[in-house]
Amino acid sequence: MNALAVVTGASSGIGYELAKVFADNGFDVVAVAEDERIEEAAAQLRLRSGGVRVEPVLADLRLFEGVESLVARVRAMGRSVDALAINAGVGVGGDFVRDTALGDNLEIVDLNVRSAVHLAHRLIGDMVDRKEGKVLFTSSIAATAPGPFHSVYAASKAFLASFAQSLREELRDTGVSVTSLMPGPTDTEFFDRAGMQDTKIATGDKDDPAQVAQQGFEALMKGDDHVVAGALKNKVQAIAGRVAPDPVKAKMMRSMTEPGSADS
Repeated sequence: MNALAVVTGASSGIGYELAKVFADNGFDVVAVAEDERIEEAAAQLRLRSGGVRVEPVLADLRLFEGVESLVARVRAMGRSVDALAINAGVGVGGDFVRDTALGDNLEIVDLNVRSAVHLAHRLIGDMVDRKEGKVLFTSSIAATAPGPFHSVYAASKAFLASFAQSLREELRDTGVSVTSLMPGPTDTEFFDRAGMQDTKIATGDKDDPAQVAQQGFEALMKGDDHVVAGALKNKVQAIAGRVAPDPVKAKMMRSMTEPGSADS
């Protein structure tokens, strides 16, 4: 029987590419998203990857009930989860106080943070009991610096990076490995959905989500603690993030993420 991977946020972008690379490597896939496109995405994955099972799950992971419904679907399959890719995420751009709605910011916390903790707690325990499994959290290079004008998003990705490293250390003798995927700006729907189209970071060079997913998969399979995916500049930013003071990093990030910065 094929190994089984659960991938959230799998209808597009990095999540779809992660589901694709899992399927291409012989994993059956539970592909999860909140939108109806997950059915089409699953159909495309089945067409390109003969011999693997792709199970689409429509679930709004911002909600407690959405995570619980996903866990119930997975357990109803009667199979062990060999790889868990917690990838679903959302962002909101703009001045936190004057431009963004409270509800939108709380949805970032609900999806990027709360649902990640919830799903990890529900599914990693089974891996520990079996003494094997691999877990991937999609964090971001944004985790390495304060994020003016996408402040809650950047903070949520910093949480995921820290959470992943903490779990990795806790689980080091269990046979379960935890890896953090840290991409830079990637050619997905993220900037449009976050309302950041007029920023310098949105109009600059972006990485291929297929390359990011492949690098994340390879790091996961090797059991690496993290991988800074994509262009060399992302790796440079990650290194700078370890040495530059936070006020300096915040000012530099502002020049990339402030509304209207695309024209500066």
